[in-house]
Formats: sequence, C-alpha cells, structure tokens
Amino acid sequence: MAREVATPEKQAELLKDQGNLYFKKERLGAAIEAYTEAITLCPKVPVYWTNRALCHRKRNAWDLVEADCRKALELDNSSTKAHYMLGLALLQGKRYSDAIAELEKALELGRSGKSGSYMVEEIWQELAKARYSEWEQAASVRQHQQQELKEAQLLANERKMSELSNCNEKYQERLQTLSDVFEKASAPDRPAEVPDHFCCKITMDLFRDPVITPSGVTYERSALLEHLRKVGNFDPLTRTPLTPEQVFPNLALKEAVQAFLAEHGWAYKTY
Repeated sequence: MAREVATPEKQAELLKDQGNLYFKKERLGAAIEAYTEAITLCPKVPVYWTNRALCHRKRNAWDLVEADCRKALELDNSSTKAHYMLGLALLQGKRYSDAIAELEKALELGRSGKSGSYMVEEIWQELAKARYSEWEQAASVRQHQQQELKEAQLLANERKMSELSNCNEKYQERLQTLSDVFEKASAPDRPAEVPDHFCCKITMDLFRDPVITPSGVTYERSALLEHLRKVGNFDPLTRTPLTPEQVFPNLALKEAVQAFLAEHGWAYKTY
C-alpha cells in the first residue's frame, strides 16, 4: 500500500508546531528556520510570519520584525500581534507617530477580540511609552525654540534700551513681562501632579476606560470588574449592591482625560 504524501499545508503546519517547540526552548535560530520553511511552503498564512517576527523580536532584530509584520498585515489586517509588534519596531526606530497608530490599532483589536487581558495591558503600556516619547521629543524642540526666541528678544531689548536714556525702570518692566510670557508658554511641558478627579479610586492611576456606577462613582473598568469578580458584587466605595451589567462608560470623563493628556504629555509617564 502506497504511503500517503503529506500536502504542503500539512507539512507547513508540522513545521509551525516544530518552530513553536523550538521557541519555547529558546532555540530561536532553529525556530526561525522552521517558520521560514513553513512560509516557503505556504506564504499566505499570516501566523507563520508573526511567529517568525516574534523570534526576531527576541533577538532585537527590529528591521526584520517590521518586515515580517507588514507582510502578515498584508494577509490579515486584523492581526493584533502583527499591529502590536510592528508598533514596537517603529517605536524602537523613534517613529513615534506611526508607532502610536499601530499600537492604537492593536489595542482596539485586543479589546474587541480574544486577546487576553495581559496582552491588552502590555499593549497599553507600550502605547503610553510611545505617547510619552513623542511628547518628550516635541517638548525638547519647543524648549529649544523658546530659549532661542527668549535670547533673541533679550538681545533686541538690550540694544533698544541702550539707545535711550533714563529707561532703566521701563527696561526692567519689559524684562519681567518677557519672562512672564515665556513662563506661561512653557507651563504645559513642566511635569506636575495629575488632578485627583482624573484618577481611579482603586488603582490611583489615570483613567483609561472609566465606567460609572448607579451610585455616581467612577472607576477604571478593569479594576472594578476584578473587584466584582474577586471580592463581591458591591460598589467598593459606597458598598451598595452592584453587578457588571449596571456599570456604563463615563464618556465625558474619558474625553476630559484625553484632552488633559493632549496638553500634558508628561502625564503618560505616570501609567
């Protein structure tokens, strides 16, 4: 009886399983070879590309991570892992705006799909890092421009005042006015305390996904649901009976937090 010849699809799946085993044993080179062979046999299966990208990520080979993730997304644009790892690769390359777009997409897919809460949290942390880095870069440019402008204005004032007599008092007033203007301009870039009403009473962190209870108290969704699951069906603050079905998104507060972060990018570092 003739032996059945495995189809390319079956061979590719066996190679993927072999690659997964190598990956678990930290044999990254062997895993990459197995996934590459699977890709050669069946290049249109996105998971083979994302699995190989994960190996490249472990090796910090970010150009290869980017290439494999982009190929995976050509095949399946709904791949949470591909968007996430592409975002990480772009973040490593300091392409913050593009990284944020990919990480936001990964977060959206992660929240609506089957990804575990651990992955959603991991994506959020990287997204916060990307947003903070983008703010930090922009703030550095603004501070440099403000300093150059301040020095130029001071020099112009000194030249103007040197042409006039008995203007020392007016000169000091102009200097103070100039100092006040630059102080106000730089205020949004100076780290300070996050307002209490923007922070969850359970986590003490900035709200990401605030929900409000019938008692009128707002909590971070994940923290409140964990409380209801592990502690009991009651409001943590008011102690009144509460079930998950009774909480609703606090969209007004969510928008207020986003507006605050848009003006105070330093606050992303508090996540």
